Amino acid sequence: MEDLQGLFAQIDGLFHPRSVAVVGVPRGLKTGKLFLMALVDQGFPGKIFPVNPEAGEIDGLKAYPSVSAIPGPVDLAIVLVSNRSAIPVVQECAEKGVKGLVLFSAGFKETGTDDGKAMEQELVLLARSSGMRLMGPNCMGLYCPKTGLSFFPQLSKESGPVGFISHSGSLANILARMAPDKGLRFSKAVSLGNECDLTCVDFLHYLGEDPHTGLVGAYIEGVKDGPRFLKVLKRVTSRKPVILWKVGLTLEGSLAAASHTGALACSERTWEAVVRQGGAVAVVGLEALVDALMGFSMLPAGMGDRIAILSGPGGMAVAAAEACARWGLKLAELSDRSREELAKFIPPTGASVSNPIDVGLSSFLEMDLYVNSARILAEDPGVDAVFVVGAGMTHESNQFFTESIIRTRYQYGKPFVMVNIPGFDPAFARMFCQAGVPFFDSAERAAAVYAMVRSDHQARAQRTVPGRD
Repeated sequence: MEDLQGLFAQIDGLFHPRSVAVVGVPRGLKTGKLFLMALVDQGFPGKIFPVNPEAGEIDGLKAYPSVSAIPGPVDLAIVLVSNRSAIPVVQECAEKGVKGLVLFSAGFKETGTDDGKAMEQELVLLARSSGMRLMGPNCMGLYCPKTGLSFFPQLSKESGPVGFISHSGSLANILARMAPDKGLRFSKAVSLGNECDLTCVDFLHYLGEDPHTGLVGAYIEGVKDGPRFLKVLKRVTSRKPVILWKVGLTLEGSLAAASHTGALACSERTWEAVVRQGGAVAVVGLEALVDALMGFSMLPAGMGDRIAILSGPGGMAVAAAEACARWGLKLAELSDRSREELAKFIPPTGASVSNPIDVGLSSFLEMDLYVNSARILAEDPGVDAVFVVGAGMTHESNQFFTESIIRTRYQYGKPFVMVNIPGFDPAFARMFCQAGVPFFDSAERAAAVYAMVRSDHQARAQRTVPGRD
């Protein structure tokens, strides 16, 4: 029987090291230097040991000629050496008692050669002989703002509810760098590469149990053990949302994934069945992944389907109404009082006080039209959420618009969803997201995510949480 508690403890230890060795770190500004820079930039509070036999000091830190020369214990090692040099380094780490290794080194199974496969297998055998756990090869490793771990410099130091698993190091890094602008904050993230030892299923289990993680996202190129993946997925989705972006579902994608991390192919039909049975949410593409993570991070449980649409541009109001209908959402029927209050200030021509609420072209200059309308809609008991399509003509009007809508959202406790008007200042879009008000580039994407979040919360509320193994 699988020791799930033991696995959780092992992975949790990797996210909470007291010391990190960076093996093969260069003195100059080369790729491997980024890992050392990331730890320093993130403010890692433990001991950092650069390992380079040709350097006595790197960036003000004492360097050591080998892992065995480091005084005291090493909890985590980041290995940057070539594939053939990695084997003696892993052997040395095993003898040192290192608990976990991040293998940035590449050139193993993903090459498709017998030699590459044999070297990767030797790494696994060396690690298992000592109880050491491996991430990679060909991976970036761990990001955990709370403990000061990072796989790239200048990532956010703010913790949050999002856990992320990725077979691609570059995609994990791109998402982490995008995250602050989208209001996304990570509990923990991992880049797994070839996953010769620890797998995406292991980290899915871990993040599912982690009390600091409220939702899990993943970019997956392949799954080695399908039945175990489905079992763990069901367990995790009974507790929290899981958003999955699976690639390798086409011939071209499967060939690219095989050359990238050595991933095995999976048919699209099989994957759809797994996602459906596992209770997860499937997305396709980086934009859809970010949209979903944003929606699940910011939209509350128990949302209703009665939507009020508030817009200046009439065409975009109609498009938003159609998007809501397409995703099974209803246009809220406004109360007589709401319509009467709206009619007091919304122009009688070129506008509308029926849902969608069209505040007309003058709204670009008179931002009070948006703000006052938003308050009335938030007060209406027949409205479950407000979609706002708006923008001002000046920096000052957009500042007023943004701050007022955010204040209204929290004053009334009703979900607000923002829809972009092309040309809107990205700085204000960022303000919405960082305040916990999701901002989407189109009404179609906004409605899709709102419906997705609502449906997922309903589905999980109907399922029984399984007993712990």
